[in-house]
Amino acid sequence: MAEEKVSKSAAVKKLQATAEASAYQKAWFADLKKRVEAGEDFAYLNADVPLEVLRAMDIPFVVNQWWAAICGAKRMTRKYFGLLRDAGYRDDLCSYCATAFAESLDPDDHKIDPETGKELGPWGGLPTPTIAITRLTCDCQSKIFELFAKNHGADFYVIENTIARKAPLNWFELDEDRWEELYDEDRLDAAVWELKELIKFLEHKTGKTFDMNKFKEVMELINEQEGWYKKLRDLIAECHPVPVTVVDTINAVMQAQWQRGTRWAADHARRLYEEVKALVDKGEAAVPNEKYRLMWLGRGIWTDFAFYQRFEQKYGAVFIWTMYLAMGADAYIRNHVEKDPLRALAARYIGMEDFLHMPPWNSQWYIQQAKQNDIDGVVYMVPENCMQAVEGSYFIKKALEEKGYPVLIFKADPVDERKWNAETMGGLVDKFIETRVIPNKDSKEKEK
Repeated sequence: MAEEKVSKSAAVKKLQATAEASAYQKAWFADLKKRVEAGEDFAYLNADVPLEVLRAMDIPFVVNQWWAAICGAKRMTRKYFGLLRDAGYRDDLCSYCATAFAESLDPDDHKIDPETGKELGPWGGLPTPTIAITRLTCDCQSKIFELFAKNHGADFYVIENTIARKAPLNWFELDEDRWEELYDEDRLDAAVWELKELIKFLEHKTGKTFDMNKFKEVMELINEQEGWYKKLRDLIAECHPVPVTVVDTINAVMQAQWQRGTRWAADHARRLYEEVKALVDKGEAAVPNEKYRLMWLGRGIWTDFAFYQRFEQKYGAVFIWTMYLAMGADAYIRNHVEKDPLRALAARYIGMEDFLHMPPWNSQWYIQQAKQNDIDGVVYMVPENCMQAVEGSYFIKKALEEKGYPVLIFKADPVDERKWNAETMGGLVDKFIETRVIPNKDSKEKEK
């Protein structure tokens, strides 16, 4: 794969909610850095760690996948992965997990640029964490987090992962209200025990106390937030043409997801829905010549968001679906929080790896979502260096194509720009649209 740097145009974003989310996130991060500099404990978490506990305890934290995306968007990963290579590590470590570890090797991090007077590094660099937390969902991930913690002198904490013994194909119909039915009882029991141990560790480490009433409030705010995402996901699905594309929804949704459990995040989700609904009511379309509706599987290409828009004018092909909004709609809501808040949280986080990475959980959900959104073709980015993100890609492709959805699989990386060439990848999608998506839709329309 070509590794030369290619010029990239900026993605065109139209929503005020997207700009608001970015502005809020920058202000929040600046405040977080001040709190850390003042001596507060600061945690670095993997995305599948139950951050709701830290939110309820008011412990500052950053999520690994969000920070890797920021580093990728700021074009820092070329330098960081070069530092990994120079330090004797493999050059193909999972980029999501290894980016912050690589940053910890950067001698320039947090230094002041003499020309601008600003700290070097993305957004001034990651503050020095005192805690690093991950789950044992991947052999590589836990070791990388351990090395990251060692470089920063942080306490390293690991949460066990359990494996499902049953795989309900309709998990997205069960998880909101019937989550006791969705999971094995002993699996939920083990996860609740892990949560209680995490709370003990955090109380001892930080001196802060876990408040169950505050925790219930956090859980209810998240249900409120994800409820708005569900309304938004369903609204977009029923619109022909769609009012917005993934370029707006990914950033607007995900920046608020890392703030979930706050009043701001719930209110932002409502504002996002209302802004898109207003576009629908006005009859506005993101791409007026929409002809083909595309689903993007896998992580976002954080280094080149404009890529998603390059097929709109040429073909009327619009990326309307990603896992980011859809997971918010289907995977997070847990009703009946008041009965047992910790058990409700356990039911939220223990299934995330199943929903995203384990066929037939993921493949059946993708089929259901493709049908709901009238998808004409699926573009599936599979990283070369992440065992989790392979996600049973063979089985996913097979399941979708058996239902009549053409699938293009290509290998790339969400944050490592050395492994991305927009022209090469764009050519693959061009060919896919011309030779598979268009003929497949024409054939279906003739059959009608």
